[in-house]
Amino acid sequence: MTRSVRRTRRLLQLAGAGAAALMALSACSSSSDAKDTTSDKSTSASPELSGDITVFAAASLKESFTTLGKEFEKQHPGTKVSFNFGGSDTLAASITGGAPADVFAAASPKTMGIVTDKKDAVGTPATFVRNQLEIATLPGNPDKVSSLKDLTKSGLKVVLCDKTVPCGAAAQKALDASKLKLTPASYEQDVKAALNKVELKEADAAVVYKTDVKSAAGKVEGVEFPESAEAINDYPIVLLKNAPNAKAAKAFIALVQSAEGQKVLGEAGFLKP
Repeated sequence: MTRSVRRTRRLLQLAGAGAAALMALSACSSSSDAKDTTSDKSTSASPELSGDITVFAAASLKESFTTLGKEFEKQHPGTKVSFNFGGSDTLAASITGGAPADVFAAASPKTMGIVTDKKDAVGTPATFVRNQLEIATLPGNPDKVSSLKDLTKSGLKVVLCDKTVPCGAAAQKALDASKLKLTPASYEQDVKAALNKVELKEADAAVVYKTDVKSAAGKVEGVEFPESAEAINDYPIVLLKNAPNAKAAKAFIALVQSAEGQKVLGEAGFLKP
């Protein structure tokens, strides 16, 4: 065989090997692309949250939950969070009476029990924060209130939450622990109503939560008292049985319990669960 023929055959062999390598690379690339495409489809196929949810929450949660509601809507475009804030006992009665709602956040286990006893909740309520009482006085504390006992002074106009409301029950517990008797000028249906009486100067003082004094931002002055340590309220949250939008409701509860949610609540003055 001549040298020229051998050289031609060698070149043909090399060309064939190169073509085979290119085909193999192309097959690998196609396989990788297909895998990536499958992965992308899988990701995009994950269910997105949408629709409205209604959250019934204790009045003391108004500021922090409103912030979390906006954050939830931002994280999940297409959703809307509506709130009904009020006294926990009134909200619980509305839920057991058939009011449509997705989530219930109460200011005490006792008021949550109104809902769970009627089997209107799904699963076990989870405590997500705690709250402590504080005395709210007029700015500058003109009546020199420095203790729970000072609220019993003659001529001092004091308001309390109704005893059926968690803040009222906690205040009564603190008074009992101090062996003090206090006849308020009025009993209010929720903590914001009690706070409002002082803000409007219709009362000299009110027993509310630390979070409420903080949210008032200078409109009242807060006075701590040691007996409040005997009446700290746990706040439970739960998904409701007939929730119209259970999937989004679960996601909102998860946000409340998340590090992000706990940061918002902590900044509002709530205690860790």
